[in-house]
Amino acid sequence: MPTQKTYLVLSALGEDHPGIVDTLSKTILEQGCNIEDSRMTVLGGEFAAILLVQGKWNTLAKIENALPELERRLGMTIISKRTGERTAGANLLPYAVDVIAMDHPGIVNNLAGFFSERGINIEDLTTSTYAAAHTGTPMFAVHITIGIPADMHIATLREEFTDYCDGLNLDAVLEPLKG
Repeated sequence: MPTQKTYLVLSALGEDHPGIVDTLSKTILEQGCNIEDSRMTVLGGEFAAILLVQGKWNTLAKIENALPELERRLGMTIISKRTGERTAGANLLPYAVDVIAMDHPGIVNNLAGFFSERGINIEDLTTSTYAAAHTGTPMFAVHITIGIPADMHIATLREEFTDYCDGLNLDAVLEPLKG
């Protein structure tokens, strides 16, 4: 019987400067742990990171004990939480959603509401803004990964989603996640 893995989720936020990823990853490695999954980015002038760290219970405890000094050295706020392995979704089909529109408030909320009302879980969501080529119009892009219950009729969902997005003037695509 395989041993259940133990994890620590770390969330770090602070003013961006060189060396943050190096220091975070070195601390994790030195304690005998491994980064299994992460998202790290600069938002405004702040660096934000969310990491899923895997290790034995005692090596994760070493990281937890190192956090106050790490916060001080990096000038960041770091929060940690123990977690277990993710339970596999019961017959969920992975789909990707891509939306592009002129930037305006409420796009993410509208999309989240559409999927929430249908019991569809948002598993990953990224957004960005940019200026349209030639015109400079502020544009907004959203990429979402969702898990659609296998018993849901995909063609009907796609049609409802397309109609919903058309009504909001959002250019959208809903397709199976590749790779």
